[in-house]
This record gives sequence, structure tokens and C-alpha cells, in this order.
Amino acid sequence: MPTVLDTPAPTAPVRAVIADDERLMREQLRARLAEVWPALQIVAEARNGLEAVTLVDQHRPELVFLDIRMPGLTGVDAARQIAQMAVAEDEYLPEIVFITAYDQYAVEAFEQGVCDYVLKPAERERLALTTQRIRQRLARRGAAGTVGDEARGGKPALPLQQLLHKLAAQLNPGGAPKTLDWIQASVGQGIQMIPVSEVLFFISDEKYTRVQTAGVEALIRKPIKELIDELDPALFWQIHRSTLVKVTAIAAVTRDFRGRQIVTVRGHPEKLEVSRSYGNLFKGM
Repeated sequence: MPTVLDTPAPTAPVRAVIADDERLMREQLRARLAEVWPALQIVAEARNGLEAVTLVDQHRPELVFLDIRMPGLTGVDAARQIAQMAVAEDEYLPEIVFITAYDQYAVEAFEQGVCDYVLKPAERERLALTTQRIRQRLARRGAAGTVGDEARGGKPALPLQQLLHKLAAQLNPGGAPKTLDWIQASVGQGIQMIPVSEVLFFISDEKYTRVQTAGVEALIRKPIKELIDELDPALFWQIHRSTLVKVTAIAAVTRDFRGRQIVTVRGHPEKLEVSRSYGNLFKGM
């Protein structure tokens, strides 16, 4: 008989969504999870990445299993959309486990420590170790009372986004989008080419994104969620669902009278608010 590892469980039931385009793989994973984590509730199963995003939005699980390679929308792309939903809601980011037959992706994800992996076929022992780590993270989060203070799930959004950016390039090296060097933006009645290296921050509203340099304010018709995929995540950090800031342009981070973290930018007087989902970027403030 398989052994269920003795790990403290979070007080609330943990719910999960499974996404794999192979029915037999989904069935095997469900059966293995029932053995190593009987209390886990599988609330939905997806056959592709698009279904996974929809089901996560619908059920709000604490845990998502994503096959890396799925038709239409890969597991990595689905994870990126799930992460963006978390940012938009400023509170929700589940634990993510990638299901993969490709060690090169799995090893990097594991070493980064921001998500986990299970190799196909899902072996009982490996899955037990994975679920043990997840249960420990969820239990620590519950004990620390961090739900609502950071993204629910306690997962730092920036490291996850950086990892997903790298994995997307690995999955499709020939077609991976090149990071932007220039921004073609509207300035007054004209169009101006702005070097990305000169941009201090981007701020979006419902229709436009403002591109701000030390001397130029311009507008583009591209939302933050699309810019994220075209900018180097090591150079530009998302600090709010509507704000990207260049890391080297951050002069200081302070707190206002309401306790919110506020970024001061070199070369510009504007103050940028940090949302709760990204409060972990500036620990100790």
C-alpha cells in the first residue's frame, strides 16, 4: 500500500484543477493523487490550456497541475494567463505544478523554487514528494496569516513570471518573441520611436498605456499584459496590474500613511503604488 506522507495540512480544504490533453494521463494523475493526498479535492479537469485558464477562473483552486505541452495554449502560456488574472484581482495566485516529459524544463522549474513539476508518467514516489512540498507551503502560509497580504497562494508573482518567460522561450526557441528594443508611440500629433532603454515606467488605463521617459510622455495602444511578454522581466518589474517599472530607475520604496508601498522613480516626480500581489518584491519595507 502507498504511504501518505505525514505533512501538516492547511486548515481549509485544498482544491486542484488538472490540465492535460491526454485523458489517460489525467486519469492516472487523479488516481495517484488520491493515493498520496486523499483529502485533495480535484474540482475540474481541462483538456487544453484554454480550458485550464477558464476553469481556474471559475473554481479558484489553490493548486493547478498543467501539462507543459498542450494544443492551442501550452501549459506555460496558461500559467502566464493565470498569473495575470492573479495580478488583475490583486489577491489570487495558486501553486502551479507542471506535468512534463522533458527534463530540461522540469529541472529549471524545480531549481527556481517558484513552482514544481512531475515527470510523465506520474510516479507515486515523485508525486508524493511534490505534494509534500505543496502541503508544507500551504500550511506555512496559513500559519503566517499571509492570505490576502500577498497573492493568495503565497507565491511571489515576479519570479514566476520570469521563469515562465524563460520556459516559453525554451519551448519555442525559433518562434519566441524577441524582447523590444524600441517603442513606437504617439507623442502629440506625431509618432516617435522611443528606445526601451530610456523608458522609466509604463502605466495603463482602459484604452492606452503611457510610456514615460525622463523627458517624454507618450501613448501606445497595448495593454500591460501584452507588454510583459515583450519586455525582459529582469529589466522591467510589474509592481501593479497596470504598472511596469524599470528596475534600475527605482530610487526608493517607502510606505504612505495607509501602509501602501510607494516607488520613487529616478528622473521623474511621479510616485508609483505597489499592489499587494507584488509587496514581496520589497521585503523588509
